Amino acid sequence: MTHRRYGLTIAAVTAAALLAGCQSGGASPLSLDGLTKTVDGMPPRGADSCPLPYDLTKAAKTAGVDAPTGPGPVKDTGEPLATGDGGKNAPPGSPLAENPGALVSCTFHIGQEDLEVRTVVTRNPSAGNQLAPLTQQLAGMSLDDLTAYMKQVGEAETGEPVVTGSGNVAGVRLKPDGDGDAYLLVSVGEDGRTSLGRAKVESLASALADQVQ
Repeated sequence: MTHRRYGLTIAAVTAAALLAGCQSGGASPLSLDGLTKTVDGMPPRGADSCPLPYDLTKAAKTAGVDAPTGPGPVKDTGEPLATGDGGKNAPPGSPLAENPGALVSCTFHIGQEDLEVRTVVTRNPSAGNQLAPLTQQLAGMSLDDLTAYMKQVGEAETGEPVVTGSGNVAGVRLKPDGDGDAYLLVSVGEDGRTSLGRAKVESLASALADQVQ
């Protein structure tokens, strides 16, 4: 799966398993302290489940997407299905050390395409900026397009997905429990393309955001 790692200066670690592909019911509210503890507790290698309460099957049904879903990529690469960055062990000078926070990335598949769900919470605004370079890469956009897109994201209401021009990436500002700033990035397919279409990606991002708010 390409684009799985976040940045060259942040060492990816993997999440401990909570459920086979999602977690449902009784989940703690998304918070800076909570996500930081999740990342800090991740072992250095391997996890085959997402530690956050994302139910892609339920989200797909809500979004009207009639396609099989499941944890992990379409083609098994042997890589962990969940990774974490930041937390107390964030390398000095890295983005998640400069603006203290944590990032959890989970891999799923929907139909014949891989779907990545990245959740980041930071102490200070704007959490979405942590994923701006990755957004540019995933959507295949120019720097000018990225600047305009991030402006749209900043002006959007909490819980309102903003889809890139490519149609395969959507960002959602979230309201964490307590202090901090939170952001969700959903990407489907790769290289700026997806068969789902812009409207479905937007609906999926909205449904997934609802699961952690």
